[in-house]
Amino acid sequence: MLDTVPYLGETLHRWRVGRSTFLASPERGARLMNWSLALADGSVRDVVHWPELATFENFAGVRGGNPILFPFNGRSFDGGDIQFWRAPDGVRRPMPMHGIARQGNFEVIRADAAGFTARFQPDDAAREAYPFNYEFTVSYRFSSAGLTCEFMLKNLGIDPLPWSAGHHFYFSVPWEPDRTREDYLLSIPATRRLRQDKQGKLIPGPNLPGTASLASADWIDTFHLGLTGPIATLAPSGGDRAGAIQISLGLDKKAAPAPDNTFVTWSASADAPFFCVEPWMGPANSVETGVGLRLVPPGKSQAFVVEVALAP
Repeated sequence: MLDTVPYLGETLHRWRVGRSTFLASPERGARLMNWSLALADGSVRDVVHWPELATFENFAGVRGGNPILFPFNGRSFDGGDIQFWRAPDGVRRPMPMHGIARQGNFEVIRADAAGFTARFQPDDAAREAYPFNYEFTVSYRFSSAGLTCEFMLKNLGIDPLPWSAGHHFYFSVPWEPDRTREDYLLSIPATRRLRQDKQGKLIPGPNLPGTASLASADWIDTFHLGLTGPIATLAPSGGDRAGAIQISLGLDKKAAPAPDNTFVTWSASADAPFFCVEPWMGPANSVETGVGLRLVPPGKSQAFVVEVALAP
């Protein structure tokens, strides 16, 4: 069921699907804000965290929901200078942290009981940063125990279109009474781990095992690549996987991820009420490093699809 709810003078979209409720502002950054789950004992679990706000000011920077990272993830650099990138034409251009979509406006082109599709409406700042002729859409589909989100980038111009986009899911942790972050395990099937230095270069990351406690500081600001499988899993320790969060690159759980596909792990502090597991097309600064960069040929389209589901 789809309805609308007032929030701080705005109108939000709300979907109720089985035990799940999804809250979003499709027009503001195509932002999924919150996903909550009604439990059998009458309580509610927040799967995707959203903080209490007093105003919509700096909505794009709120640490919650799922900000859309487009056309590039994380920090872009040009010659060691942050928040710039050099396009194929050789021109240096600005590029904000995480790109231009999370703070941008979108036009809703579908909103029904299954979810929504929103099309990016670039403003002058977005056109300065990414001066191409294109169409970028974000499509969500919601279910009783999960969601899928598809990015679609269509090249309407005559030059190849560079991109390396992603998601920034803020998952609520802990989600059980009397537990702490130490009581949860994160599993990522990576064979390489990298970080980014202050000039934007990719450098060796920590030597993490495939599964480790969420309390480990080695998870913070780490890129996980060389993936042998498409799924990252966040679960309580102790062996009970019910309610575990599974984040998938693509919909085929047996297929190998695309080369350079990356999971990124981050949190603001050890006691923050969230932990971010972020599926990206590739690590940050993809234009300068070439790692994870994709080119959409003229007249063609490319998609990037992720799924988030709760284990039964």
